[in-house]
Amino acid sequence: MTPFGARLRALRAERGISQKEMAAAIGVSPAYLSALEHGHRGAPGWALVQKIIGYFNIIWDEAEELERLAAVSDPRVVIDTAGLPEQATELANLLAERIRGMEAEEIDDLLARIREAAARA
Repeated sequence: MTPFGARLRALRAERGISQKEMAAAIGVSPAYLSALEHGHRGAPGWALVQKIIGYFNIIWDEAEELERLAAVSDPRVVIDTAGLPEQATELANLLAERIRGMEAEEIDDLLARIREAAARA
């Protein structure tokens, strides 16, 4: 599941809306919506995110957060380390190799450290 997919599922659950209902309202198939929620599809495009924001009638910070989650929800990530220090290439490869076996706590810790570094930059 992706961050966007998890939030989308939560929004539907909070409002008691089925995938079938929502899919019909925003013009996608229920299968596509399911795949999007489960992270079997790439990050949704801007137009679809705007339809979802309108469908749920969310505004301001909540809409911006949904847009942010969509931007970081592509389940297939490519990291180009060309021109970076050798440690960057090693880090990218080790993460790709190990991520499936990492515990949720390890992932949360690493994510928090990277977010802190990004906030300082």
